[in-house]
Amino acid sequence: MSLQQPDRPDARAWLGLLVILGPVLMVAMDGSILFLAMPRISQDLTPTADQALWVLDVYGFAVGSLLITFGAVGDRYGRLRLLMIGAAVFGVGSAGAAFAPGPELLIAFRALMGMAGATLLPSALAVLSELFGDPRQRARAIGIFAAAFAAGFAVGPIVGGVLLERFWWGSVFLINLPVIALFLVLAPVLLREVHATRPGRVDAASVVASSVGLLLTIYGLKHAAADGPSVAAVLTGIVGLAVLGWFARRQRHLDHPLIEFALFRDRVFTVAIITGLLPLAAWSAVAYLAGTYLQSVLALPVLRAALLALPGAVLLTVTCIVTPSVIDRVGTRAALLICHFSIAAGLLFLLPATVSGGVGWYIASTAVAGVGYGISFAVVADTAVGAVPPERAGSAAAIAETSNEIGNALGIALLGSLAALLFRLLGPAVAPTLDETLQLAGLSPALAEQARSAFVTGVHAVAATAAILHLALGTLTLRWLPRQLRPGAGVFAGCRSGGS
Repeated sequence: MSLQQPDRPDARAWLGLLVILGPVLMVAMDGSILFLAMPRISQDLTPTADQALWVLDVYGFAVGSLLITFGAVGDRYGRLRLLMIGAAVFGVGSAGAAFAPGPELLIAFRALMGMAGATLLPSALAVLSELFGDPRQRARAIGIFAAAFAAGFAVGPIVGGVLLERFWWGSVFLINLPVIALFLVLAPVLLREVHATRPGRVDAASVVASSVGLLLTIYGLKHAAADGPSVAAVLTGIVGLAVLGWFARRQRHLDHPLIEFALFRDRVFTVAIITGLLPLAAWSAVAYLAGTYLQSVLALPVLRAALLALPGAVLLTVTCIVTPSVIDRVGTRAALLICHFSIAAGLLFLLPATVSGGVGWYIASTAVAGVGYGISFAVVADTAVGAVPPERAGSAAAIAETSNEIGNALGIALLGSLAALLFRLLGPAVAPTLDETLQLAGLSPALAEQARSAFVTGVHAVAATAAILHLALGTLTLRWLPRQLRPGAGVFAGCRSGGS
């Protein structure tokens, strides 16, 4: 139990919050920091098209597929203990990724970082909540925690661009090491151990099935998009879907399922979870493709490309912070409608961008869509938790957090595969990616122009597809959610939550 007065958390509590924010910020940034670094990584490591996508999204898949699992493990064996182990492993993975000699090892270390990140998020929130006895102060602290996570995700590409202006691509991973080292020194002094009263049981078969099924399904899809349909790709995808189907059926018969699918019977909960997934999918895919567009199509320096994302990042973070106050006035339903329609509008601003220019359209796109992304960070967990009975609040919050991470990975995997497919069909067919094509010796100006044009067409297709999906979800929100939907009485009435 906390020793400070309920209404006046002591300096140790606030210092503990600052210590926790370090690794959480790193986990958030590493979900997006490679978007501007990929052209440089492609030059040095020459990954294939599907390897490049794996470098980007294996981190998000590892985080998303193991979040709920490590939440249960932390309940059983101690949140702080798991937090310390996860931070140490995250540091090892970061160092390994920085010096990876080839794409295969880089993918492996990114997966290791994702596994460690899955231990950090739910455990960090649980340990942080224990520091503050007063509910108001706890809500304020968790709001700071969530805003920092949103800011980290938004500024990841900017930080990456600044580092790449002066250092080699491995620096985007080495930046994690001082933060992790400081955390490992201070955490045992400032933080306390946290256990749950009813930890339940971790079903190992469900953990394996969810991770393997997801990875096999996405691998099949990405392989088909990058290299064309093949028997191996189709069979891999089918096996992955079958494993996911078995996983879903198994959850219905477990006393402690990883995902309580029965919660999706509630329409408000369903809309909230889709809102957690779809905006992150759109944001990650467009941010990744835009990084290549600005550097490889428009030939902008990496630092300038990074700074162009700053207005959108600022608007995203500010929106995340102010949204709870706005919801008190306009309601959750109105906020969700603004979220989806502003993201759709922002994505459509990318359509006028061309091979010869589009910087202004890109800035407008990130600014308008940033408002919607910020709202999605702010409302998803609280809306999901408020839609279910109190005894299921922890499960609902974990699903909400998982939807964010899976959305981040799916955006690059699915929408990124759409862009890769169009490049393969419309490009000059001399190399599988734009960067590999432009690096070919003796490439004629006509073929280079064809390659850039094919890539921009892929960007347009991804933006239009994501915009249509958000318009559809906005329409669904308009029809399904009640007009007077109140903010949920969930784990906190602030920005993003994660875990029980």
